[in-house]
Amino acid sequence: MTVLIIGASGFLGMELVRQARAAGRATAATFHSRPGGASGTSWHQLDLRDASRLDAVLDAVAPTAVINAASGEANWAVTADGPLRLAVATASRGIRLVHVSSDAIFSGADVHYDETALPDPVTPYGAAKATAETAVRLLHPCAVVARTSLIIGDRGSAHERIVHELAVGTREGALFTDDVRCPVHVTDLAAALWELASSDATGVFHLAGPDAVSRHALGVLVARRDGLDPALLPAGRRTDSTLPGALDVRLDSRATQRRLSTRLRGVREFLGKG
Repeated sequence: MTVLIIGASGFLGMELVRQARAAGRATAATFHSRPGGASGTSWHQLDLRDASRLDAVLDAVAPTAVINAASGEANWAVTADGPLRLAVATASRGIRLVHVSSDAIFSGADVHYDETALPDPVTPYGAAKATAETAVRLLHPCAVVARTSLIIGDRGSAHERIVHELAVGTREGALFTDDVRCPVHVTDLAAALWELASSDATGVFHLAGPDAVSRHALGVLVARRDGLDPALLPAGRRTDSTLPGALDVRLDSRATQRRLSTRLRGVREFLGKG
């Protein structure tokens, strides 16, 4: 089984590569501008906006499965159109597809969202991710769509860097007390994605932790773990700002968890209770 990891030079992608090498999996990886530092993996430059290049990479690697961990943010051509091209290309070749989606597809109006919930995005990024989900499920009916939330690591994620920058005063802004998500550890997320890629599962899965915390509460947990003073973290409310986005979005992953052997830990467990 050869697996192609798209977006492998990103935070999640690098953990997927690391776990693949540790398990002796045959893998190939793509990057947009710079290849990752992992040796023993074949790296291929790929821009999901380029259909001919996508075909060339798939034909060269001839993977059994593809995990799409790429993040194009609010760039519609990458985040929405790219997965559409990928779904067509993999389906036509009989290649298994695991597409990573996001809780950004939800407005927060219902707060709790299980795997049957339909997207109702309120931001351009959320709209792009929702469109990608629809395209993947329509064009590749045997694919997996794996929705996740804030991805945390061992000091390597963007969220953790923001906490450090705010604490030392090199970044302006605030951590919102009314912006709630269900963070997941990158090692748990990657392990669950490998489990799904290696199975015959299809449809929508939720890969988020069981603990719902605000971004400020998350920052406090990170600060305490890293020996920073939580009092240095500025607090604010999204409702008092001009920033768009959902407030309270909690992915309910219980149905998915029952189907996985990988345990999705809560943020209070993997960062410590503080």
